[in-house]
Amino acid sequence: MGRHSSEDDGAQPDALDVDDTPERDREADEFWDLVGVEPVEIALSKGVGYTLRAYVTVEAEAVEDDEDEEVADEDLDDETADADDSAAESDDDETDEAVEDDEDEDDAPKGKAKKKVEAESEDAEEPDEADFAEDEDTEVAAPVAEIADADIDEAPRFLTADGKLLLFDTPALLAAYVRENRDHDLADLDKWDDVVSGIKDEWVVPTEEDTYELDLVVENLRGGRDAWDHELLISAGELARDLAYALHLKSVLTALAPGSPIDDLDDALRAVEAGGFGGFLAKRRLRKIGAQQASLAWRSIIGKITAAVDWRK
Repeated sequence: MGRHSSEDDGAQPDALDVDDTPERDREADEFWDLVGVEPVEIALSKGVGYTLRAYVTVEAEAVEDDEDEEVADEDLDDETADADDSAAESDDDETDEAVEDDEDEDDAPKGKAKKKVEAESEDAEEPDEADFAEDEDTEVAAPVAEIADADIDEAPRFLTADGKLLLFDTPALLAAYVRENRDHDLADLDKWDDVVSGIKDEWVVPTEEDTYELDLVVENLRGGRDAWDHELLISAGELARDLAYALHLKSVLTALAPGSPIDDLDDALRAVEAGGFGGFLAKRRLRKIGAQQASLAWRSIIGKITAAVDWRK
């Protein structure tokens, strides 16, 4: 994507103004393809940082969960057998107690059992979206997990530790950390040993598709619909979803959920980029999206992402 220039399009570049953005060679491409990991560049208001991202197939994770459930079921069967023996011995005593309870039923307060059931039902209700926005430190609750898992074949994983995204000031710092540390959430990847042994400072060069400029999103939205950078906003949405999923940022997942203003904006931008009759209709949809509402929503999303970053400089 590259950093946006403030120069006018018609201005002639200075002879000494040379693009110093490093390019990835074929050897680096082959290495990252082999290990299934990619370097990522993220620009925030505090600066530009580098991290790593991988995608793990959801089916593989589900198989591991099923194996754990099978082991748990076996243990449960053993416990159930023991419990049945104990229950058989106590049946006679419970029957006698039941008779006594029936005799005292008329003296018991009416509706107590019903109230207890209603209370349990209320406790079992799923929290609404407002609860997600206020509580971000706990694990993703069921409704948000459903949002995150929708239409996802591969789950995003980043170089994270203790619930924080690790962002490094330079590619060299990132490479040095990878070689010297395993206390992070990518260490269990199948080919992580290959990453550790093979990574080179000069290979930590993100592709254009893995370069994100979150620091420009809010300013771009405030510039008005005619100035909106579709590529910038679409790529920012992709990264925000990945980070929200990987870091369990529940309010961000909710803000990006299907049917939300940000998701409507994203759909319209993609349709415009696709062109055709759908693109024509999408342009009309974009005119109905409030620029101020979109900028405020994105400001909140970026703020929550920034708060979940552990800068390494």
